[in-house]
Amino acid sequence: MTERLYYIDSFLTEFEARVVAVSREAGDTAVILDRSAFYPTSGGQVFDTGWLNMPGTSDLQGFRVKDVAENEQTGDVLHIVEGGAEDLQPGAVVRGTIDTDRRRDHMQQHSGQHVLSAAFEKLYGFATVSFHMGDESCTIDLASDAISAEQLESVEKLANQVIADDRPVEIRFATPDEARAMGVRKVPATERDRLRLIDIGDFDLNACGGTHVRSTGQIGAILLRKTEKVKQGVRVEFVCGLRAVRTARRDFETLTETAAVFSTHIWEVPQQVRKSLDEIKSAQKAQHHLLEEVAGLQAEHLLQAAQNRGAYKLVVQFFPDRDLTYIKMLAQKLTRNGTAIALLGCGGPQPSLVFGQTAGLGNDMGALMKQTVQQLGTRGGGNRDMAQGGAPDQTSAEQALLQAAAAALR
Repeated sequence: MTERLYYIDSFLTEFEARVVAVSREAGDTAVILDRSAFYPTSGGQVFDTGWLNMPGTSDLQGFRVKDVAENEQTGDVLHIVEGGAEDLQPGAVVRGTIDTDRRRDHMQQHSGQHVLSAAFEKLYGFATVSFHMGDESCTIDLASDAISAEQLESVEKLANQVIADDRPVEIRFATPDEARAMGVRKVPATERDRLRLIDIGDFDLNACGGTHVRSTGQIGAILLRKTEKVKQGVRVEFVCGLRAVRTARRDFETLTETAAVFSTHIWEVPQQVRKSLDEIKSAQKAQHHLLEEVAGLQAEHLLQAAQNRGAYKLVVQFFPDRDLTYIKMLAQKLTRNGTAIALLGCGGPQPSLVFGQTAGLGNDMGALMKQTVQQLGTRGGGNRDMAQGGAPDQTSAEQALLQAAAAALR
């Protein structure tokens, strides 16, 4: 079992250890040390990265640790290194160096999560079901049906007050029974003789094996981002510390650029966006009405010029500059304003076909479309009176339209 140095000191980023075992498989090399400060992915926290070096060598001559995993059966920490690492043999002494920026970030996120989870529980009784640390943001899933904006603001305020208090964060060890007696927020279900506890002064006590800051002030800040409903409750996205600074900076730059587009202040951007959306909807509505008028007039013209097939008129027309929306509208006008079969096609960004007939006529537009798209190798469908489908390009759409017209005349 690997001795885990981060259990006692999360700020330890350099150490010496002895190689216990080395395994090579599928191009990766896994190194087990007798002791390690590298954190393996577990408990929602992601792994550390860094270097393993032979004594007297630099990082450029060392082996980059690109992943760290845990063997739950043996308790060993597996350091996955790049390259063959032939010099790493059992018994060799190595120096481990951890990426301090990544470690600091993980400590800020994980300690911030403890503060945030405790705040949700203290204020509203929402227990944390799970925690996930991502590269850009972190999330906790809460046992709650819903969370209001006012509740989020209250929790964020309390969490940041605890950070501003700069309360001590201490590591303790206790048996499960002792932990329950101490009022630990959540005792793990797995059986262990001794639990590692993270004690945030007069605010939270929780079992955890992760890396943490020494005081809440080192978290920096907690910024809640968004919420979404998930299977087990409500998911809350958040960022802490330097991530919160980077995120706030990116948000500010985005808002500033958007405000410049609208020639307004950043706090007026939502109002301006809503106004623009309303204008777009109005314009689209007016455009739709105009398009209906055009389609109606064109339908009258096409019906007057169409071939009379006895009980109905046949309209076969391809529109290279129109789109699917227009030819669907036109097909509806043709089949409702007269007794007709309309076989229409269009070019545009997505060449398409629409086959329609006046209700009561004996053809099957859905079957005709199915036969057509099968030949084209595309998809489409519909019912007996109206169907639509796609075409790979304009030329094939025109050819398919002519073939469908010939089939309809038989």
